[in-house]
Amino acid sequence: MKKYIIRNILLNILGGVLLAFGLYNIHSFSKVTEGGILGLTLLLDYWFSISPSISGFIFNAVCYIIGYKILGKKFIFYSFIAAGSFSLSYAIFELFPPIYPQIGEYPFIACIIGAIFVGVSVGICIKFGGAPTGDDALAMSLSHKLKKDIRWIYLISDLLVLGLSLTYIEFARIFYSLITVILSGQIIGWIQKIKLKEEKIKNNI
Repeated sequence: MKKYIIRNILLNILGGVLLAFGLYNIHSFSKVTEGGILGLTLLLDYWFSISPSISGFIFNAVCYIIGYKILGKKFIFYSFIAAGSFSLSYAIFELFPPIYPQIGEYPFIACIIGAIFVGVSVGICIKFGGAPTGDDALAMSLSHKLKKDIRWIYLISDLLVLGLSLTYIEFARIFYSLITVILSGQIIGWIQKIKLKEEKIKNNI
């Protein structure tokens, strides 16, 4: 069991690093937005002048509390590692110039590559018990509680936020963001379907 804990810790760290790398080098320079809590905080900031620093903190805190109540202490432990890895890695990446700052000139390519980074990184964290952001904590909790595939939880929540974002963001930008959230959500769902060794053993008992 101890080897599984060490493996989970290392993979949550890896997931956090990959997520930070993708968001810094792709999303932040392509201006392709995301759904979920990030999109919701931007929406509230635009319409009600509520700072994302406040709304984001509140939303993330609520999502992690829900996750703790439904998924337990191990979830919080791994989520703390994943979120910490993401924050530290992003701070480090900011010290260096982006790999390809002109990525914003190719929004379609950016939204595809960005989705792969988000999907793979978040997928790894969730598969091994953690959630790097409040969105992921909520998606994990709802998927567990409702017994629904997590990729559809992501899709519904992201579509709702992106739909509301049309009230202040041009359609072209939302279109590329829609591609990103659909693809990243599907990748996360595919990763969750991969059977681990301990899961196969449990199913055979």
